[in-house]
Amino acid sequence: MTHTPLPLAQIAQLLDVPEEALCALITEREANPSSRGDATLVGLTVAEAARRIGMGRTKLYEYVASGEIASVKIGRLRRIPAEAVGEFLASRLQPTDFDTAA
Repeated sequence: MTHTPLPLAQIAQLLDVPEEALCALITEREANPSSRGDATLVGLTVAEAARRIGMGRTKLYEYVASGEIASVKIGRLRRIPAEAVGEFLASRLQPTDFDTAA
């Protein structure tokens, strides 16, 4: 059984979004492939690391400045090792984080 791709208009209708909005999203993604994120990166920008954690860039810069999250300077660039994101979160875990919600 072969699958044929649905026309863009039909996809937009199924998603209940305007076709123009879907077309604009596709165009933007094709024009800026780096916006997708790359799970294979080993050195993340502060913005990428903040997005992975789900926090603001400014707050993560505070953690970088205090040394609470590891980072390296490469020339003028600041990079956070991908594994440092997990280590940072693990270091902040508290036993009360696993309690049930009230």
